Amino acid sequence: MRLSARVDYALRAAAELASVADGTTGRGRPVTAEQIARAQEIPPKFLESILLQLRRGGIVHAQRGPEGGYWLARPASEISLAEVIRVIDGPLAHIRGQRPEQLGYHGAARALQDVWIALRASERQILELVTIADVASGTLPSRVNELAADPRAWS
Repeated sequence: MRLSARVDYALRAAAELASVADGTTGRGRPVTAEQIARAQEIPPKFLESILLQLRRGGIVHAQRGPEGGYWLARPASEISLAEVIRVIDGPLAHIRGQRPEQLGYHGAARALQDVWIALRASERQILELVTIADVASGTLPSRVNELAADPRAWS
């Protein structure tokens, strides 16, 4: 699985916003893009465009002015990693720019389509299970901890 720098930065920015948010409303004090960029070592100009995408995708709200900044649109526990990834990069699994179910494999390669669909389902299980709140708190679901604890996962 490859994630773009945009997705990595978006997830880190959302986690940063979750760290200052109220757990029930998602609303915390507005955090400026500059504060997020500094805390997560993200290039500020790049972050601005990512935050705009997150705002358009309904992940964050923004307010201009001296008291302005960004905050999560909903509680972090209601925002999955999969949702953020889809807002930034689109569908979770593409093969040559197509969804796996749209591919036309023939003959000996026919089973590859099922492999790509199973891979997407596996990715989706984890990415929809883990929320921004889980990441911000450092308390991941037990299934994720089990998978990450397997030494084979690290190579």
